Formats: sequence, C-alpha cells, structure tokens
Amino acid sequence: MKNVRQTNVNTHRDAWVEINISNLEHNIKEIKKHADCRLLGVVKADAYGHGAVMLAPTILASGIDMLGVASIDEGADLRNAGINCEILVLGAVPVWAVESAVKEDLSISVFSEGHILACQKAYERTGKKPKVHIKIDTGMNRIGVSHKSAVEFIRKVQRCNFIDLQGVFTHFAMAENRKETEKQISRWNNIISQIDTTNLLLHIQNTAGTFSYKIENTNMRRVGIALYGLQPDFPKDFKNLPDLKPLISLKSRIVHIHNADDGEGVSYSYTYRAKGTRKIATVPVGYADGVPRALSNKIFGILNGKKVPQVGNITMDQMMFDITGVDAEVGDVITLLDEENSINNWANLLGTINYELICRLKVRLPRVYTR
Repeated sequence: MKNVRQTNVNTHRDAWVEINISNLEHNIKEIKKHADCRLLGVVKADAYGHGAVMLAPTILASGIDMLGVASIDEGADLRNAGINCEILVLGAVPVWAVESAVKEDLSISVFSEGHILACQKAYERTGKKPKVHIKIDTGMNRIGVSHKSAVEFIRKVQRCNFIDLQGVFTHFAMAENRKETEKQISRWNNIISQIDTTNLLLHIQNTAGTFSYKIENTNMRRVGIALYGLQPDFPKDFKNLPDLKPLISLKSRIVHIHNADDGEGVSYSYTYRAKGTRKIATVPVGYADGVPRALSNKIFGILNGKKVPQVGNITMDQMMFDITGVDAEVGDVITLLDEENSINNWANLLGTINYELICRLKVRLPRVYTR
C-alpha cells in the first residue's frame, strides 16, 4: 500500500481529483504579464469543474478583480460562501429573476427591452438599482443586442435612472481567426466611439484575445481557461504561448488485480482481448465520473512511474488497465491525468476541446486541494 501513504489522501472513494493551488497562482502571474488592466476571472461551471467556492479566494488574492458566472445560482453560491467581490452573470438572466440578482448583489447581462422593464420593476420592489453590463452581439450570434442597434440601446439604458450601468461587453466567436475577429473588433470600436464611456467597464477579450490582441477601447479582460492552466485555440501566427500549468490531476487506487488468460475478453462487449496472459488492474473511475466511454482502449495511466494502457470498454463506475510487467498491488495509485498526461490528449483523441472534458470531471469525484 506504499502509494496510499505517498499520496496522503483520505477520501471516501478510491478515486479523486487533486487541484494544485500553486499552479493557479502561477497562471494568474502569467496572465498579468500580458494584461495591464482590470481582470475578470471566469468561474462558471464550478470553475470549469475545479471548484469555484474553493478557488475564488485564491483567484481574488492573486490579483483578479471580479468574477464571472453563468447564472444567478452560481453567483448565489459564491455569495453564500462569503465571496463579496463584484460578480457578473455572463449568461442570459430570466426577466423574472432580476430581483433575485439584485438581492444577491450580482451584476447581470442585459440586452432586451424585457430586461429594462424587469430592472425597473426590481428597483421599485427593492429600492436598489440593478447593476448591469450590456451584452452586444458583434458576431457570436448567441445572445446580446445586435451591433446594428447597440448604440441606441446603450443610450436608452444610460437614460434609465433605475439602472446602475457598469459595463459594456461582447464576446469573440473565433479568436483563433484574425480576419473574423477583426470584423468583431471593428464593430465594437464603431459602437464604443459613439457612446459616453465614462466610468464604464469595457471588455471584449477572452483568454485567447487577452494574449493575442491589443484593443484600445477596452479596460478589462475576461480570462477563463487560462486560470486553470489550459491553452485555448490561438491564431496560427501566435508564437509566444503563455507558460500555463494545469491544476487538475485525476488519480485512483487499484481495487482489484487478476490475470486474464490468452484470448479472454475484458469488460463489456470484449472490445479488448488478451494476447497471452495479461495482468489486469481495476480502478473505480468510469464515465459517470466524466471519463468519456469513447476513450476506451485509447488512453493510458501512470503506475509506479510506468505507462499502462487502459483496456476494455470504460464502464459507468470502473475501468481496467493492463499492468503486465509492473510491480504493483491493490491500493497503488494509477494517475490518469496530470501535467504530463494532459486532458488535451483526451480532447485530441475525441476531436473536441479541453473545456468540455475538464467540466465533466465534477460529478462524483472528491476534490483534494494541494500546494
């Protein structure tokens, strides 16, 4: 049981995610080298599966000015945990929920006449002006007031004495594509040049934009994936990749070891058959924990310093590894993800992005925070 003592981890499961706080601090220092302005740290989706409540104090103490979430509920969770910085709900807030945002002291994204009316009603009920950032659609075609009518909308909100307008923002659809992004920047500049920006936060750059584009009409940048040590898609001509360190490691203890004889199948549907006698180890991690079943027979783990292939279909709660030739015993730790064996490898195998996969590792796995 030597690896149990080495990891010094005591959870109710023999599988867990380790979050390296020191790497978070390192990443923020790296971000600040490229962003001499206010910073909004995106902690939506439970900080991309890393644990928003646990990470928020470190994020703020390391120099991030405010936080961004996807919904009022996410913001309320932070408030209930004692986080008192400015928090912006980046997603669309239902008009019937604006009053709840006011009571939780959350800023909201507005982009419709319905939002303006809801803000007025919330002010009449609470006596507090809703804090808002106007979301402009400059090309993402997701949410936001159209760039064609944004100037008129912004001026209208500025005339509302029941709204505390704090910012204006938009979002890049293809930060990795300079031609398309320049179109959005041009639309943004055209809008900003026609409005009174006194005391407004102006933000357009996401993580990729923060490192790849210098834009005059901005005074805040939004960083998400970089906080967690993962690279977004950059423009092809971008050369100086930031020195980011992943926070997450995924580890599990072996719960069973047995031999599979020549020709025997392993796991459902026998997608793997032993060639010769193979030593098989089982760990209690599966697709219900966020490891996609489509990775079956494609990934590997690290066991006592050696690579071991995952074999057979990944099941809901368990998966198997071929550990033939490795000196190991029940209780030893297999590392599925770490700085060397990054989740980027999984994303490449599946033809998806690291954002999607990192957010999955949050359902049942205990979190262990380390330095």
